[in-house]
Parts: sequence; structure tokens; C-alpha cells
Amino acid sequence: MFASCKKVMENILNKCYSGKLPSYEITVKTLYNLQSNAEYLKSATANNSPGSGHHSLSYIKKYLFRSGITLEMLNSLSVIHVAGTKGKGSTCAYTEAILRAHGFKTGFFSSPHLITPRERIRINGQPVDKDLFVQYFWKVYKKLNDRKEYEFDMPTYFRFLTILMFEIFLNEDIDVAIIETGIGGLYDCTNIVRNPVCVGITSLALEHTSLLGNTLEDIAYQKSGIFKPQTAAFSVPQVSEAMQILQKRSVEENCTLNVVPPFHKYTWENVSPILKVPNKVQQQNASLAIQMAIAWIKFKTNKCLTVSKDADINVSMDKIAIGLSSYKWPGRMQILQSSVADFFLDGAHTIESIENSISWFNEVSGKTGKRLLIFNTSGNRESEKLLLPLKSLRFCKAYFVPNYAGVNTVEDELNHVRKDEQKARCKDNSKIWGMNSIVANNVLEVLQDIKTSAKQHDSIEVEKYQVLVTGSLHLIGAVLTVLDPNLTMTTKF
Repeated sequence: MFASCKKVMENILNKCYSGKLPSYEITVKTLYNLQSNAEYLKSATANNSPGSGHHSLSYIKKYLFRSGITLEMLNSLSVIHVAGTKGKGSTCAYTEAILRAHGFKTGFFSSPHLITPRERIRINGQPVDKDLFVQYFWKVYKKLNDRKEYEFDMPTYFRFLTILMFEIFLNEDIDVAIIETGIGGLYDCTNIVRNPVCVGITSLALEHTSLLGNTLEDIAYQKSGIFKPQTAAFSVPQVSEAMQILQKRSVEENCTLNVVPPFHKYTWENVSPILKVPNKVQQQNASLAIQMAIAWIKFKTNKCLTVSKDADINVSMDKIAIGLSSYKWPGRMQILQSSVADFFLDGAHTIESIENSISWFNEVSGKTGKRLLIFNTSGNRESEKLLLPLKSLRFCKAYFVPNYAGVNTVEDELNHVRKDEQKARCKDNSKIWGMNSIVANNVLEVLQDIKTSAKQHDSIEVEKYQVLVTGSLHLIGAVLTVLDPNLTMTTKF
């Protein structure tokens, strides 16, 4: 079988060398053949102790050089770097929206994706175009393949995407690269960046303890690894033990650490922002984004560097408000309303984020419609600790389903590989939940069941179902693949 796969790959590469690029579907399959983030976590947990991830930076440096990207080239990127446990993606999305509202051409790198890996690399708020993704993918892949020293000498999935992101941003004339770390900070492969304009730390909590350490102090130490000399650093308020480490590390790294103000302290001009999720957590993320965006604009002003001709190099509170109001970040405290049900989607994989999700759902959901839960976890999450708090919401039914949409897309086909393993986890979760729980094969099956139940109740004029989808972000992605495959923030389901 290996020989067969090798032959297929040789044929694909031969076509590339002859000038004919493979299809997007083949490109995505090739990307997924690289070791996934989940596999990396498994191998790292088995083989590495916390703090031994410095090898990751040496690997990324090696593969960057092979792809033709030097550290000096990376220095030409104007970077905002963000680490943290919760809210990294939404903070980056707020920052990107603010800077785009000022007319700057933005690049945005995030993880994980919900539906397609192109979501991870965005230009001006939009996932990289399919043709552009294919073009740059094979440009990088061929260079790395040509310089292999042994058969499997290729970067893993996330490392490859990081290199691809740098390649795209360096060649697409962006003004600013907003980069979210993957796991941790200190040894995360995005931390190859040496001179960010500013960095941000979102809310910290225990996560990936097998890699990052067992205490909040350990976590804070790892996340503060993105601090660099002469760089402005910003953080949301943290618990004292985490904040002490951040302050200590900022002194050691000779950077200035600022705690962002509460959102209500901002003074607006002609326009006031409308946050789509106006809770305390998102207000903190928005404040962090405001501070980083202002710091970046002021830096550009002082340096008098070339930017896009339509950019406004002066800070405008009106444009900050417009940016915050236009922010879109699917799958995080998102509401999708359909004729069948109101869907409340929120990826939450820690106890703290589940508690925030519960509070949000209680606040924004209808009080009379029947409540349904769709849930799954990924990795080695302790499901029981996440599920028990959800019991307080009194769902009439709970669906436990693999992160598999059940529709015909290349991404869903590749997600199907681990379906049996996930199905076993779903059965365990169902046992934990107890009464009124259902184990399903895929998301489409669950949604069709909800639709059938809704039709049966049409004549009775009951309130729409209130459906909370939470747990793994990969589950959120599978649900959106059915409900809103183009991530329009609307659905016709």
C-alpha cells in the first residue's frame, strides 16, 4: 500500500514539474497526509516532557530555509502575535477587522479551521482563494520535497501550514500579519517570528498540561514565550499567579507589559460599537484587540513605513467601532436562526469555556422552546467534567456524534478516517449523560432527526427548538458544513 501511495505522489509531482497543478481536492488530500495536529499531540505527549518543544523551532527553521524563506525575510513582515488559552481567535479577528476598517491590507493566520484549511490563512478577512492556495501549496511542497534528506523528511501539518502562511504573506503585499499561536507560545512554531510590533495574551487557564505544564504559572510561562525585546505586550486581566509570571517574563525579555482597560472605559466619537456577543469575555477580547491595533498604527506612523494607499494611518475611534461591529468569527458564540430551530454554536473544550457557554446560552436563547444538545469532544478531554455542568440547562434530548458532517466534501471524507474512534467516545459520553441521549453516526443524521421532529410539531405551533452545539470546534465545523458551508453567518436549513 505504501508503494502505491508513493507512486501516486510521484505522478502528482511529475505533473507539477511539467507545469500542470493538481486540483484543489488533491491538494487538500496531500496536506492531510502530513501528520495532523491531533497526531502531533499524541506523539508529543508520549515522547516529550513539558518544555522540551524547542525541537519544534529547530524543525520549523530547517524547513523554512528549505522553502527559501530566511529569518531576514520574516523580519520584513509587520506582525501582531497572539497567545493565550481562550479567545485567541476572536481577539485576532477583532484586531484584523479594526485594521481593515482603517484601510490596511491584512493577513490573518489562525487555527483550527471549521470547514476548509483555507480558513486558516486569510487576506483582508477572506480565506485564501482556492487557486491561490493550490498555487502556493505546490510551490512550497515541491521545494521541501526536492530537499528531503530521507523518505519522511517533511514538516507536519501545522508546520507546513505555518510555512505556507509565511510564503503567502510575504508575496501578497500585506500591511500587517496577525498571527495566532497554535499550542503554547514559547516553542510554538509561529514563534519563529523575531520582531513583532506587538503581542497579546488572552485569558489563561489549564490546557495541554502534558505539553505546557500542570500549573497556571507553567501555562503563563509558555504563553509569554512570544514576548520579545522592545515589543509592546498587552494582556487581559489574569488571576494573580498567572499575572505575576507575565510581569516577571516581560522584565526578563525587556518588553513593556500593559493590562488592557475594561471595555466600558473607552470613549466613542460618532459611532458606538455593537458587539455581536456583548459579554465580559468578548469585551475583554475586544479591548485587547483595540490596544494592539492602536499600538500597531502608532508604530507605523512613527516609522513612516509604506502601507496600502487607501490606509488611514491615524487612529479613528469611529473606524475602531465599525471594525468591532463588522467582526465575524463563526462557531464562537454564534447564533444561526432557521425555520426549524435556533442553533447556538460555541466551541468550548475547557471547564471555564463550558461555563461561559452555559451562561451565554441561558442569556440569549428563547425561554419556551425545547432545548437540545449536540456534543462531542476531541483528543483526551475529560468529558465528564464538561458534560456535568451542561446538565443544568435541562435539555430534553442530547445527541452525541462524531465530528463528521456526513456530506460529500473532500474535507468531510478525510474527517471520516477517525469516525470509529470518535463513535466509541460518543458512546462513553452518552453513558455519562444517561437518559434521553442518542448516539448518531454523523451530523446530517442528527439535523435531519431534529427537522423531522419539528415537522411533526408544526400543527401544534410550538416554539422553535433551541439547539446548543458545543464541545469540539471540529464538531462545530461539521455542523456548519451542513448548515452554512460558505460561512455566510446565515442558513437555509
